[in-house]
Amino acid sequence: MKGFTAALFLWTLIFPSCSGGSGGRAWPTHTVCSDSGLEVLYQSCDPLQDFGFSIEKCSKQLKSNINIRFGIILREDIKELFLDLALMSQGSSVLNFSYPVCEVALPKFSFCGRRKGEQIYYAGPVNNPEFTIPQGEYQVLLELYTEKRSTVACANATIMCS
Repeated sequence: MKGFTAALFLWTLIFPSCSGGSGGRAWPTHTVCSDSGLEVLYQSCDPLQDFGFSIEKCSKQLKSNINIRFGIILREDIKELFLDLALMSQGSSVLNFSYPVCEVALPKFSFCGRRKGEQIYYAGPVNNPEFTIPQGEYQVLLELYTEKRSTVACANATIMCS
């Protein structure tokens, strides 16, 4: 769960220049947080759907518990759900992370098993490792997908820390 939480936080760092692939129209860039030398922006890279995500307190010193909000309407059933995350800095790969969020025999979260058309909304704390975000600009690509490789959510984020 800590890995998922850390990956979810990194999602907030995604760069806003995704093309979307839907006739050149891209989803708007959303601000996750902006305060104290840290700005986190994201944009959905799913051409069919946007989603909402925010962090309650923006800080370069990431605490072990942060409050988030996340909301999306499902276009696919969630039998199995997987997360892929890629973190880049100055065009170089820093981290690639994969995590099985929902498995048929091991549903780790309350939204595992939800059906197409249902809403996932979470507002509350998430556990993650404490660390200080180093100065710099980071890009994150985050993809949530089903066992059939159907996209549930996709985001490009940018994290700027001065």
